[in-house]
Amino acid sequence: MTDLVVRPLEAGEEALFTSLPDRGLVGRALLGKDYHEADYQSGRTWVALRDDVVVARAAWWSGPDDEEPIALDWFDFTDLDAAVHLLTTAPFRVEYSLTTPPAWEDDPDVAHEVNVRIEAAEKAGYRKLVERYRYSWTPANGLPERPGRLEFRPEPDDDVILDVFRKVNADSLDAHVRRTVAEHGVEAAAQEDLDIMRWMPAPREWWRLAYTREGDLVGFALPSRNYYDPVIGYIAVVPEQRGHGYAYDLLAEATHDLVGYGADRIVAATDVPNVPMAKAFAKAGYPVTQHRIDLV
Repeated sequence: MTDLVVRPLEAGEEALFTSLPDRGLVGRALLGKDYHEADYQSGRTWVALRDDVVVARAAWWSGPDDEEPIALDWFDFTDLDAAVHLLTTAPFRVEYSLTTPPAWEDDPDVAHEVNVRIEAAEKAGYRKLVERYRYSWTPANGLPERPGRLEFRPEPDDDVILDVFRKVNADSLDAHVRRTVAEHGVEAAAQEDLDIMRWMPAPREWWRLAYTREGDLVGFALPSRNYYDPVIGYIAVVPEQRGHGYAYDLLAEATHDLVGYGADRIVAATDVPNVPMAKAFAKAGYPVTQHRIDLV
């Protein structure tokens, strides 16, 4: 077997990256984005070659102003050992986000593509954290009805928002939050979530707190945008108000807000084990369009 060469892609070598055959069953292809549309920054796309033929490739995504990549979101190969070597050689240690179709386990071809990627990632030191539903709402799905039970108020003070994050993250069902709480504590998890929301390129003025008619805090609805789509940035109900179905109220309000801001589509996600939030999305008319498996 010839020696393996693992290196970052150089300027003008885009055709080398796209030379690896891709059946489009999993990964970024499911989101309708090709390599040229993904805006990967220089040095964050790597290939593994044997005899100048690409046998593995990976690309790490970040926002335009980020100093470090945020996630590995493109990873495929024809050589498992080369793929493992690529992941352990490249200098990035961030989450791997693998996009799959819904019910991916029911299709043997798709299941193979998913499982072989997970195998390579695990051999390179990753572990599966959670599988998530990914939703894509459009006006064709219909605007969810507003129950009218809550009052929504803008909240300009980040310290107030941070305190709500502390409350909801103390016993969150979200796997990423639970991991951060376990490793670094509730305060770190709250700050991380606030930082993510501030990172998104959408007006801070869109965020709102929700209250009962009696003035008691229920939670918040934080509609936003990422660098591609309008998104449901964060929906959360404080512990003492859970059990009343308020997640749906918050989601309906955020949906109406985003449409009012001009959105013709909305992307959202929640963990598969987060049954209350998944039920709220289903009730609000959000169809599951993909799943995403996050490995850390």
